[in-house]
Amino acid sequence: MVNRFPGSWDPWESQGDWYRHGRMPWDSTDNWEDRWGPGPGGGPGGGRPPVPGGPVTPRAVDPGAIRGCLYRVTRVRLDRGSSFWFYPTFVGRESVAGYRWRSRSGRWEYFGIDLDRIRSFSCR
Repeated sequence: MVNRFPGSWDPWESQGDWYRHGRMPWDSTDNWEDRWGPGPGGGPGGGRPPVPGGPVTPRAVDPGAIRGCLYRVTRVRLDRGSSFWFYPTFVGRESVAGYRWRSRSGRWEYFGIDLDRIRSFSCR
């Protein structure tokens, strides 16, 4: 007798087989509620087990990603919602530096910021 995982998922199947059959290992026919408690709102069908430590959220922009915007005009959006035009000239492991456009004074000002404060960016 072959031991099978709940929901008759075969652990030796390749990932390509999962996709072809339209199921993933967590798409099981066994009763998750018995294992993980009731689903959202207290209803049946708990779905996937909870993520340890809560939801996963990115902590910082990857230096390798923003490095592609070196010496290019870039729109930066901060985690607090403000945004500005930026011309990066240096990317470190944890920070980026360059020139920030100050519309009130109508000039570029040298500026540096930690990568963990940047929510998103786009460059041309």
